[in-house]
Amino acid sequence: MRRSDRIFGAIMIAVAVFYIWTASLTPVGFLSDPVGSKTFPYIVGAISILCSLFFIFRPDPDPKWPGLAAAAKIAFAIIVLFGFAMTLEPLGFIIPAAVASALISYQISPRPLNAAAAGIGLSVVLFAIFRYGLGLGLAPFSRALTG
Repeated sequence: MRRSDRIFGAIMIAVAVFYIWTASLTPVGFLSDPVGSKTFPYIVGAISILCSLFFIFRPDPDPKWPGLAAAAKIAFAIIVLFGFAMTLEPLGFIIPAAVASALISYQISPRPLNAAAAGIGLSVVLFAIFRYGLGLGLAPFSRALTG
């Protein structure tokens, strides 16, 4: 049985149909681009449905799912990333990114000093890329710390 791909395909069709329906509720603004505020989501939804049909009609063999330990690590990483998202605004970018990167790096290779160095280095480099390379308005630290 190739159930996992077919289940995924069916769920994604439902999500794409819901996405198209919510796009149909979007009001059209007075300044419209050639694709329009409704047309682009319709295109994305239609392509999602086509790709989902591929999963249903041409599934891969059933995968071997990870064990409970791997699932726990994935759940931990999701919790860490959720915590990062929740602390990003009040603490700025560098501290939450360093903590999240260090915790996830520790999961990959449990060496505390290497994980801490990877977390700090990654947060500083990502901040520089996002702030100066891409021009995003990220705050490096909390407004309480920087004034």
